Amino acid sequence: MKDKLIRLVEQLQQRKLMVIGDVVADVYLEGKISRISREAPVLVLEHTGETVVPGGAANVVHNAATLGGEVFAVGVVGEDQPGRVLSQILRQKGVHTDGFLTESPRPTVTKTRVMAGGQATVRQQVVRIDREDKLPLSGTLEQKIVDYIQQHITKMDAVVLSDYGSFTVSPLIRTTVISACRQHGIPCIVDSRYNITDFTGVNFVKQNEAEAAAAVGFSLDDDEAIQRAGNELLTRLQADAVLITRGSEGMTLVEQGGIASHIPVTNISEVYDVSGAGDTVVATMMLAVAAGASRLEAAQLANYAAGVVVRKLGTATSTPQELKQAIGETR
Repeated sequence: MKDKLIRLVEQLQQRKLMVIGDVVADVYLEGKISRISREAPVLVLEHTGETVVPGGAANVVHNAATLGGEVFAVGVVGEDQPGRVLSQILRQKGVHTDGFLTESPRPTVTKTRVMAGGQATVRQQVVRIDREDKLPLSGTLEQKIVDYIQQHITKMDAVVLSDYGSFTVSPLIRTTVISACRQHGIPCIVDSRYNITDFTGVNFVKQNEAEAAAAVGFSLDDDEAIQRAGNELLTRLQADAVLITRGSEGMTLVEQGGIASHIPVTNISEVYDVSGAGDTVVATMMLAVAAGASRLEAAQLANYAAGVVVRKLGTATSTPQELKQAIGETR
């Protein structure tokens, strides 16, 4: 099995993947603790740096491109610095970013984390500042996104819907994508933080434990409850498979026909940061499906990729070389 998965990594190259969803700029403001302010009992930080990292759907895009996929990114960015930086980062990875659309004054969804620490102190998050437009997309912007999707989707090997609740995956866009994928036999996965039950007709569903529990209305305390939740989501969404990520307990893949497969974590002792690991799972799984892998093989490969990124700080990606090494290192 390990040899087959290693060969599968090579087959991910140049698979065409469209990622549609809420583009997020994760901004990290770094500072060194200087003193306590005289104005209030708060830390004074000396600014030492600033980093912009792809988040949300942009993290799915970044992961897929790093693994060698040919990625078409679709979403909304602002006419602002975070949007420009995100677009530049992804273009440098070979991503098609002409599907990034703007409409003034809508900003790029930005999550700014103020980080304090230094060489002799623990680095920690002091505060997070979020910026986003709380209104649905305008009809004009929504139609531009639909037009772009319709022009390109038939060329895709797979499609990802990445819904973080920031309005990009509107009802019209959702139904357009699912209908086109069904009509043309294109595998499609949805990862939705709040509204998974709205995606009837999608092929694959990815949820974490908390999201799945909220969707089905009962606690997922054991394997039996996980499988029951997966089967309920399969039925309600008319899907082919549901992948539930379970943190330190690994993942469970539930398929049509009552088949449930538990996939344990690859190396729990080296987990540093789980931020964005779900995006890695989605990107890897759909590239693998596009390459002809079975659902279980795709989920297993995604599990290895997640095992790579959780060993890194912040939202991160896995290269093909790192993925092969992780597979080869397991017993």
